[in-house]
Amino acid sequence: MPRRLAGRIEYRYLVAGAFVFGLFMEILDTTIVNVALPTMGREFHAGTNALEWVVTGYLLSLAVWIPASGWIGDRFGTKRTFLFATATFVVGSALCGRAWSVESLAIFRVIQGIGGGMMTPVGTAMMYRVFSAQERARASAIIGVPTQLAPMLGPLLGGFLVTDINWRWIFYVNVPVGILSFAFSFLALREHTEPAAGRFDPFGFVFSALGLAGVLYALSQGPEIGWGAPVVLLTGLGGLLSFALLVKFERRMAIPMLDLGLLRNRVFGIANLIAFSLFAAQTGILFLLPLFLQNLLGLSALDAGLITFVQPLATILMVQVTSRLYLRLGPRLNLVICTFGIVLTSVLLMLVGLHTSLWWIRAIMMLRGVSGAFMMVSVQTTAFATIARDRMGRASSLFNTQRQAAASFGVAILATLLISRTKALLPSAVGSSLAAAQRASLLAFHEAFAGAAILGLLGVYCAFKIHNRDVFGAHSSPPPTEPPAALPPARAYAPAGN
Repeated sequence: MPRRLAGRIEYRYLVAGAFVFGLFMEILDTTIVNVALPTMGREFHAGTNALEWVVTGYLLSLAVWIPASGWIGDRFGTKRTFLFATATFVVGSALCGRAWSVESLAIFRVIQGIGGGMMTPVGTAMMYRVFSAQERARASAIIGVPTQLAPMLGPLLGGFLVTDINWRWIFYVNVPVGILSFAFSFLALREHTEPAAGRFDPFGFVFSALGLAGVLYALSQGPEIGWGAPVVLLTGLGGLLSFALLVKFERRMAIPMLDLGLLRNRVFGIANLIAFSLFAAQTGILFLLPLFLQNLLGLSALDAGLITFVQPLATILMVQVTSRLYLRLGPRLNLVICTFGIVLTSVLLMLVGLHTSLWWIRAIMMLRGVSGAFMMVSVQTTAFATIARDRMGRASSLFNTQRQAAASFGVAILATLLISRTKALLPSAVGSSLAAAQRASLLAFHEAFAGAAILGLLGVYCAFKIHNRDVFGAHSSPPPTEPPAALPPARAYAPAGN
């Protein structure tokens, strides 16, 4: 980037731009894939359970690499790590476009996930290092609008590509975007390392990967082959054991890769529970709704995209408002509003029938988008309010680990509900009219939507546990006047007006 231009733009906004660029690409890919799932299933002759791994395999890969990314960024440099993540994501996208089966597509999605898993936590850590605690609600609003453009454009672009061109272009579209993102980050970012990054933690890396993989595999396979099947019991119990070993070994590490001790921070710990419930409910619904609209209501991929795009559009329109309301209403009320909104809209989806007006479904998604605007600002701003700058990398890894684990859990548990309830309800409709079979499928979807509502209730409960004085106490403290060692000059990191 030319020095003259860089000198006119505060460095923190260049960091925000680089992060938004990469995050836009990652989120665009996720939302496009959701719309294309039914078409992929027909071309590859794959059922819902196999399609689930196109989504879950990617999310699982994210959750495997996110814990390591904080240490990798601190040790080898945030700029190098961010550039490597971007390049890996682009290569994975190109390979996905060449997939010849649902199994090969799932494998290439794992490669994509390596890049995406490093990109998000490293970018988050960079953002929260250059924005002070007082300005983090503002930072969330800055990245909120452009990052919401991706899920808004994703269903529309995905629907157009799937309907009028070819589903493979939902992955090829990442290539030019990724090249631009790489070039901007290469020119704009400065290198940053943490002197006390510590050594690589193999126990944390291995046990977090094995734990999540085992549990998710058991959740996805249980409805298909039976919960008592040996492979389901082995992987499920093995995953839980790996999680237990993860806690044991990480507590003994002087500088653990996954700093579980941060969860003893009351604000950070409760905010992570809220985030887990909301991300699980949100991602699970984004998996279910395109299937519901296309397979049950008979809509095209494009029409389904036109309905789901209402949610991010509402978030874009509201996020600037919610960023201002955060300090006025307080973290607790903001969190209550967003969690209750997710529960309410999940319940409303349970009332949608085969002949419900599509405008009513759009209204539900708009209300869900408003709730998402409150969530975007309040959850992450609250979570990082009491985290010291030198621990930001590991806090970001932990937060993003649970975020992606929650997304994987949400898809797995709601898909499990849908598959198991469909199997239980459809046999009674066999031999009856087509309408009876449709009603059975509709009831299965309703029960899966109920699962999302239950997940959201956990967030409502935890929101009432947040005390404004704990969060605002951190905001009321003066920002640091000197940056940590190895950071660029203080002027580049100072809040506006300092």
